Amino acid sequence: MRNSFGKVVLLAGACIAAQPSAWAQAPASMDVAIIYNGTYSNIVPGANFWMEGGSVQFHGEFWRGLGVAADIAAMHTANTPGAGAGLNLVTATFGPRYFQPLVHNRMDIFGQVLAGEANGLHSVFPTAAGVESSADSLALQVGGGMNVSLSRHLAVRAFEADWLRTQLPNSTTGVQNNLRMGAGLVFKF
Repeated sequence: MRNSFGKVVLLAGACIAAQPSAWAQAPASMDVAIIYNGTYSNIVPGANFWMEGGSVQFHGEFWRGLGVAADIAAMHTANTPGAGAGLNLVTATFGPRYFQPLVHNRMDIFGQVLAGEANGLHSVFPTAAGVESSADSLALQVGGGMNVSLSRHLAVRAFEADWLRTQLPNSTTGVQNNLRMGAGLVFKF
């Protein structure tokens, strides 16, 4: 499954690049966002911790607010409770995003449902054969946020909040429910 991470990133890029030709029109808008993320996570019930990191998001709108988004994020914590090790988490997700302009197009809100892959690195992942230092899983990201335009080509991502579900091996359910919150800059083309 380790080689599939690159395939997910390539597929996300291909979806965004191909979407204008698929709909036989130029996209209504395209943007790139650079986001700082704080992620509230857990490895087992009751063992919660924070990770910090960032993400790069690509978005192309092709019809009345509907578009395709790709999100590549990396997060880190130096110590996970009970594991005695840190955790690096890299996710690559893509899927539909819907934008709704507000207040004379100076602000807009969006909602998204993205799916892809999560890679946990430099940590402790229990398996039937022992302990691994890295693991891969499905990633599901559902959420939304708000952008505030500063100019025609620049906006501030005032906030973004997403539920991120991963299924990395742990000592109980093998499921992690993360709350990822972020803010940053959006460059519009």
